[in-house]
Amino acid sequence: MSQFWLYFQLGLDHVLDWQAYDHVLFLIVLVASYGFSTWKNVLWLVTLFTLGHTLALFLSVYEIVRVNSDYVEFLIPVTILATAIFDIATASKKVRNTNFNVLYFTTIFFGLIHGLGFSSYFKMIAAGTDSKFLPLVEFALGIETAQIIVVLAVMIIGFLLQNVLKVSKRDWILVTASIVIGIILPILQETYLAL
Repeated sequence: MSQFWLYFQLGLDHVLDWQAYDHVLFLIVLVASYGFSTWKNVLWLVTLFTLGHTLALFLSVYEIVRVNSDYVEFLIPVTILATAIFDIATASKKVRNTNFNVLYFTTIFFGLIHGLGFSSYFKMIAAGTDSKFLPLVEFALGIETAQIIVVLAVMIIGFLLQNVLKVSKRDWILVTASIVIGIILPILQETYLAL
């Protein structure tokens, strides 16, 4: 049982680590456009993202897929920037006018990229482990728990700002996406220069 908590905690901490916040930034821009009234859309987006990065995590750890980690580290901020730009471009649209097929496909694809990023970290922490399956499942459960925490926090903050402080939904989306873009651009430049 202590091993379960070890890998679960490592997965949880990997997402919630303030020094490696790229995953949190992606989740923020992924769900900033939605509220509790559109929870089904959030559930679909987060589930597809989870499927994508869990699949990539397993494929990479078992070396079925091999990708240069420098490219993955560059593509992760690209996914965040693309999602933030999408938020800005659609901030005034109603949710029902969104093409969800494209959004769902993009989300699962972005999940694959993030999963490849998780795999580098997991391979490092599980280097001496004989069997990787259970630690990988435990690590993935920690990641998913952290995602739920982040998504709920973003939705609660959005709800409070829009319903208590009367900030318009459009302004909430624009400000949130703009802040994320401001944070991610230097990271994108740094990862590009490292290629």
